[in-house]
Amino acid sequence: MIDDDDLCSRIRAQGEVRDDAIAELRDLLLRGLRKSLNNRYGKPFNAEDIVQDALMKVLGSLDQFEGRSKFTTWAMTIATRVGISALRRKYHQDVSMEAFNTDNGYSIEIAVDPEVGVSDSESKHEVLGVLQRLIETELTDKQRLATRAFLSNFATDEIAEQLGMNRNAVYKLIHDARHKLKEGFARAGLTSEDIFEALA
Repeated sequence: MIDDDDLCSRIRAQGEVRDDAIAELRDLLLRGLRKSLNNRYGKPFNAEDIVQDALMKVLGSLDQFEGRSKFTTWAMTIATRVGISALRRKYHQDVSMEAFNTDNGYSIEIAVDPEVGVSDSESKHEVLGVLQRLIETELTDKQRLATRAFLSNFATDEIAEQLGMNRNAVYKLIHDARHKLKEGFARAGLTSEDIFEALA
């Protein structure tokens, strides 16, 4: 079992001690990425392709580690984000966002855990039903398209490219859409906690 404090302190050290600790962290990230991201988009995932980028991101962010969680958990979270971003780019590079621009709208699907109780399951479907309706009725065409793509895990850069906008304009577009959706949820009597629990 890995001693988090020991691993973190060895990575902050110098020379061979640091090199060995980094190799140990790389192996840990490689195993974690293989487990968490394999078949995420219905395709096999080669963690070897991105583990080095993930490792460099973790090492470059060491000064941000404040010890509020386990070091390995913190590092794995960063690595998973790097992996998901890589998968999104690869998966969506040949996919057109026009699929989200249909007359009958884009259906947001969720997988309900069989262990979840009936009331929790119904609550999730209720929140997502409201979300679907608000997207269709409250947003502009561009906001609707960007929001559907965003909820389908398109990378921001990919959304920007397909909409012919820059990254900051897409952030503003999605920010404004979120504000409208938040107001719509409030009118429907749903709290931010309801929404978070349903979309988590």
